[in-house]
Amino acid sequence: MHPSELPPLPALTRAEGDLVDGYLAVVDLVARINPARGDDTYRGLRAAQALVSRAAALRDALELMHRRGESEVHAATLARALRVLDGERRTQRVALPPETVS
Repeated sequence: MHPSELPPLPALTRAEGDLVDGYLAVVDLVARINPARGDDTYRGLRAAQALVSRAAALRDALELMHRRGESEVHAATLARALRVLDGERRTQRVALPPETVS
């Protein structure tokens, strides 16, 4: 494996893939809204407007899984998929940045 090569995504159902994609899309938007990391209101406003439709897509993925009888979330598998898709870095942007000592 080359250093720039990512490990393969674990096998996911289409709904699980939609769940992971929807979750990361919501995380990215919430990170853009994060007032502790933002630099202008327009960027946050646009992200907040887009959040509504992305949250609905995430809800739809979960609804589909539930209707199909996928009642369990395979957390370890989904966590692996999130890591491959840079989920650790992306979710850190939602949290408060470290406090700076002045």
